[in-house]
Amino acid sequence: MLYKFWQEALEYKETIIGIILGVILLSLFVILPLFFTANPYQTSLNIFSPPNSKSLLGTNDVGQDIFSRLIVGGQNSLRVALGVGIFSTFLAVGIGVWSALAGGLIDNLLMRMVDILLVIPNIIIIIIISAYVSPTILLEIIIISLFTWLVGARVVRAQVLSIKERTYVYAAALFGAGPFYLFLKHLLPELIPLMLTLLLQGMRRAVFIEAGLAFIGVVNPNVISWGSMISQSLNYYYLDVWKWWLLPTAGALSLSLISLTLIGYGLEEALISSSERGKTIAADS
Repeated sequence: MLYKFWQEALEYKETIIGIILGVILLSLFVILPLFFTANPYQTSLNIFSPPNSKSLLGTNDVGQDIFSRLIVGGQNSLRVALGVGIFSTFLAVGIGVWSALAGGLIDNLLMRMVDILLVIPNIIIIIIISAYVSPTILLEIIIISLFTWLVGARVVRAQVLSIKERTYVYAAALFGAGPFYLFLKHLLPELIPLMLTLLLQGMRRAVFIEAGLAFIGVVNPNVISWGSMISQSLNYYYLDVWKWWLLPTAGALSLSLISLTLIGYGLEEALISSSERGKTIAADS
């Protein structure tokens, strides 16, 4: 099923373009550091230096190498994106499946909790918490994840309720199959495409939120981020430095978001097709 799902996703040109962009960016973050060893934290008197053979993107206001900071910022964004994507997907699947299988009072309580949290503007809460704790990468992953699983949980719950109505799942439950067996044998294989889609959505939100938090300065200042680099470069917009400081950083951030958005679009379209096919099979059975 997963193979067929990927085949359907790859039928959309947006998915192909997103994957190509993602491979290029991953090569920038993973392969280039093996050959480019400049210290991104090392300051010098050579400030606002234009691009040259030693500094491919020149230096910033304290003489730090911009290219090496661009790479480290990308690596940190990738860590946050993967962490939030995995953690938020885990929360969404766990709460959604639990709510759908338990039903009754537990289902009502969990869904009302989700409704309440959805009403609260989560970005404001994330900013307030970050301003007080000045989070590290790990803490940032936890904070963002705790407020980005809500919509996914409702989608997972709806999907599980639909799968439960299929004849073979209903029959397994009648013959005494427990919730854990039902989840591993019947629900999880059907939920994997949805989980991949939620993973991409979580990663996209994480990149955007992480850059936004760094831009307004409510994260650990010792952690290099594209958002903080953009914020710092805007202080010197009247100098030519913006050409090699602001544009590459903003471009890398934009391309990362575009890549994740395009791949996510293809997965969402394939998921819709898969869901419609599942409904047809359920109706026929």
